[in-house]
Formats: sequence, structure tokens, C-alpha cells
Amino acid sequence: MQRVDAPEILDSDACSPADVEATLLDLGRVNRWFGGVATTQKMVERAARASGAKHFSLLEVAAGSGEVPEIVRERLTRRGITLEVTLLDRARSHLPLGNHAAGNHSVVGDAVALPFGNGTFDLVSCSLFAHHLNVQQLAQFVREGLRVSRQAVLINDLVRHPVHLALAYAGYPIMRSRVAWLDGLTSVRRAYVPDEIRSVIVSALSPEARVEISRSYLFRMGVIVWKGHS
Repeated sequence: MQRVDAPEILDSDACSPADVEATLLDLGRVNRWFGGVATTQKMVERAARASGAKHFSLLEVAAGSGEVPEIVRERLTRRGITLEVTLLDRARSHLPLGNHAAGNHSVVGDAVALPFGNGTFDLVSCSLFAHHLNVQQLAQFVREGLRVSRQAVLINDLVRHPVHLALAYAGYPIMRSRVAWLDGLTSVRRAYVPDEIRSVIVSALSPEARVEISRSYLFRMGVIVWKGHS
């Protein structure tokens, strides 16, 4: 199945506020039910094991409502790991109106030109964002993520596969927003597979770059790009 890089409706700024809200709610349900939250949680726990740290500052890029890092923060608190979360999105309308939780911050900015200094955050994370980027943009995002992080960049995304596309078609009855369903089909078609995303990252950095890729529930992958080996 070849990658087809077509635009998604939510990225077009043509959605009404009601469509944006309904689509983000559907995306939240997809992340909660089908492995999105679990994938990010697993990567943060991996970073905690690698560093021995129990507190992390985390920048969530293309954050939308910020639900994924917020649920992860709540779950990890029960495991003795604390997250200080900053949400970044290109559109103010995608971000929560107020702080999603005490201590969270929201920033409007460009994912491939992050408006932060070097080493501002321990971790830079994204969920369901990498497939929106072409090869050159993805490489630039990883470079920017490593620049502003102290430890790693965490990429939580879909895996392109014909069965995944069939499941996305079949998911129409559980989607409240037609925009979310149509964008979901486009997302699967434009998603990367693990070998592709590894190749992009290694080409952008160096052959010695340390990249860990794990597969998760229902065609999800978690990609960790370690700062110290970049």
C-alpha cells in the first residue's frame, strides 16, 4: 500500500467551530479507545527508566485539546512520575480555552520552527501529527524537537496498512463527525510505516542516531529519538 499524501479537512481552516470541536472529540475517543494514550504513556515510562528521573517537562506539539498528555499525566502521577505539560498548536481554535489542568500552558506556534530556546523541555512529544508532514517537514520537525529537548523526541502515530484502512472505513458508525471519519481515512493513507519513518529520521540526523520504534495496539507505533545519540 503506497503512501498518499493528501490534505485533511481539519488542516484546511475551512471547518466551522462546531466541526472543529466535534472532530477533536472524536479524535480524543480514538486515542482513548485504540491505543493512542497508551502509546505515549509507554514512551514516557521508557524515558523515565532510561534517565532515572521522576519529573519531566513535556512539550506536546500539534496538541489540539491536549487530552492525550493530560490523561498520560494523570496516569503517571499514580506511578510516581510527574509531567509539567506545555501544549503547542498552529491554531488557537484547536487549543483548550483555559488550562486543561493546573500548571499546563498553551502556545500558538509552528511545529517546524518551534518558538523555544535550546533544551527548554525534557521531552518533545506529538500524537497523530507525523503523518501530516512530508519527508522534508518530518525531518525538520525531528531536528527542531531535538533542539528544544534535553532527552528525547516522542512520536506517536499511525501505521499505514490495508487492514487499518478497512477498519477506518468500518468505523463510520462510531464517529460523530463526518470530518473526523473522512480525515481518518486520509490519515491512514498518508501514514508512514516504521521502516519509512526510521529512514527519514536517520537521514535527517546521522547513521548513528539512536531511534527506537515499538508497535502498539491497532496499528499504532511509538518512535523515540534520543537526544544523546543524535
